[in-house]
Formats: sequence, C-alpha cells, structure tokens
Amino acid sequence: MPALSQKDFIDIFRRDWGETWPLLAEAQRLRERHFGREVSFCVITNAKSGLCSEDCAFCSQAAGAQGDVPRYPLPPQEELVAAAARAAAAGASRFSLVTSGRGLNSKKEQEALLGTVAAIVDTVPIRVCASLGIVEQSFLKELKAAGVSRYHHNLEAAASFFPRICTTHSYAERVATIEAARDAGLSVCAGGILGLGETLVQRWELAQALKALPVDAIPLNFLHPLPGTGLAGRPLLPPLEALQIIVAFRLNFPDRHLIICGGRQATLRSLAPLIFAAGANCLMTGDYLTTQGRLPEEDRQMLADLGLELVQETVSSDRQAVSSNK
Repeated sequence: MPALSQKDFIDIFRRDWGETWPLLAEAQRLRERHFGREVSFCVITNAKSGLCSEDCAFCSQAAGAQGDVPRYPLPPQEELVAAAARAAAAGASRFSLVTSGRGLNSKKEQEALLGTVAAIVDTVPIRVCASLGIVEQSFLKELKAAGVSRYHHNLEAAASFFPRICTTHSYAERVATIEAARDAGLSVCAGGILGLGETLVQRWELAQALKALPVDAIPLNFLHPLPGTGLAGRPLLPPLEALQIIVAFRLNFPDRHLIICGGRQATLRSLAPLIFAAGANCLMTGDYLTTQGRLPEEDRQMLADLGLELVQETVSSDRQAVSSNK
C-alpha cells in the first residue's frame, strides 16, 4: 500500500468506532503478511533504579519526582542472570537490562554490566537487549561484543514537543545515540510515549522521525500518569485512541516490529486483545520499571484464546557472533 500522508495519518484519529474497523482489518492484513500469526514477548528488568539526574516529566525515577520508587545500584550478577532465566521460562524472546540515569558511563558499572551480559549469553537461551541511556559508541561496541543484540533508546516524542517533557538533555542527543548504536552493529529499538499532551501533527512528526532512523523495532507506550511526576494530572488516553495509534504506526511501518509496552493495561482495559488486530506483533510482558505489569501466563492465555502463536526467536546466531568476537 502507498505510504500514509500526514492527512491520512491524522484522519485515523477523527474516526469513530465503526469507521475504525476497516482500518483494523487493513492493519491486521499487514501484520499477517509480514509476521503471520506469530507474536513474541520481551521482558525488562530495572537493573539500576531511581536517583536519576534527568527531569523527564513522565518518569517516576526522574530528578524532582516525588513518587515512592526503589533506589538501588546494579544488583549482583546472579540476580540478573536469574531474572533472565525466568524471562526465558515465561516464553520471552528478549530480555532487556534497563538502568536509570543519563547514561551508564561509570567504568566500574560498565564492566559489571558487560560481565552480566556475558553470563546471561553463556547460560540462558534468550536474546539480551540493553537500555542504558546516552552512552559512548566505544561502550556500545563493547556491549555488542559481550552479546547484546539490540539497544533500546526511545525518542519519547516529536522534536517539537520534546522540550516540554525533558530539559536536561536534548532530542539531538537521543537521535545521535540511536545512530551510534546502529553504527556499533547493534539492532535498534526506538519508539515513544503517546498521550503526553502532544498534538496529532506531533504524533505524525514522531512517526516520520522514526522512519528516518535505522530502527528495527518500535515500542509504543501509553502514558500512565503516576503520582509525583510532572504529568501526574494528565488523563489516560481513551482505549479507542490507543488502538488508532497502533493502527497508524502499523500502516506507517508495514514490516517493522511493533511492541506494545507500558500503560497498556490502564489505557486499553477490556480492548487489550484488539492490539493484534490493530497491527501489533510483539508484547512486553511482566512488570515494568516501577509499576506492576501483567503476568506472562495471562498474556500466553490471551494469545491462545486469539489463535495466535507465541514464538521464541532463536539465539544461536547471536551466540555464534559473540563467539567470533572473543
């Protein structure tokens, strides 16, 4: 199908429920063309929590946030390896180590993280991802050599909206990190958070920015306003609008992995199973960074009820690449 114009993109959000159904059918057709009936899971772990220097308005770990969140440094290696093993047992294809802060730039922390990655790759049948903030390309290359297959770094929002949600680092730095990860040989996962107060044009702007970048997977998050954060007073998106967002991104990105992540329970509520009709082919399961998620067994049952197949991506090629780098 031809690429969506800005008008086509925005018109998706002008439709009522009945007018949205034909778009769901088109989005599902695209998902099945490129991914069949297969769905994959990813799991994240909060590998360094709180005490963040950045002021992202949506985040309970941000500088100035008043929420009661855990604060701890990198856990012992064995704890993170055990978490990866639980993720693999739950059916996840990917396990991501996520740390708070501007970037994991302490040499001691970097070495500890690299050791943990290597231990997971050696013992757990799962692909390892990392979300460590703004880091140097030299460290990204070390992550690749240790066994990380994908780097996650969201744009969060459109460039024109970004200064309203973060002032301690720039949008350009986020773009540069994504490009550096790709240049380091890593697959890249980058998306954003919807429902921050952005306009429909700014949603289109975000989609176009992602299209211009070397992005393999696009995580879509929906704002779950948390007490003590800068966006605590914002309302949840209506469930239908959340589905329209997924449709709009699937029609914009026919062959990219669309991962539905944070905020899906609170936002989608009873419409959650329709995310696959809207075009999603991946799901973050389990807990999020500071909030409770959905149990993997509940998500597996949802897939079974829908006649979809949970697949665990092979890790053999990743291990082969790591071995050649040692």
